[in-house]
Amino acid sequence: MAPPTGGDRMHVLAVDDSSVDRAVIATLLRSSEHRVTTVDSGKRALELLDLEPNVNMIITDYWMPEMTGYELLKKVKGSTELKEIPVVIMSSENIPTRITKCLEEGAEDFLLKPVRSSDVQRVCSRMMMR
Repeated sequence: MAPPTGGDRMHVLAVDDSSVDRAVIATLLRSSEHRVTTVDSGKRALELLDLEPNVNMIITDYWMPEMTGYELLKKVKGSTELKEIPVVIMSSENIPTRITKCLEEGAEDFLLKPVRSSDVQRVCSRMMMR
């Protein structure tokens, strides 16, 4: 699915097992007038993507139980239906090899927590320009 153009709002799926981090990222995205759906696991994200095809971007935590953000990224990029959706990984750990691995696997960006408004604006602006 192509990202919206012009003044259209993006629909962003925010995935994080931490309710605090989900609330922070949702608040930052909504302050930029984007539509946000939040889920607490990679498994729930995949279930939602089956039901809601109009997601323009996924922002996911790297480290979650059951399925990491990296595993979610691999599943999205390995799917013919979902592979065009940009995936942004977030982590509180600045581990260069992990960042490189995610980017090589197709992540659009890697944000360090705490995520700032400027990070969200930069990523969203880039998605709108695609």
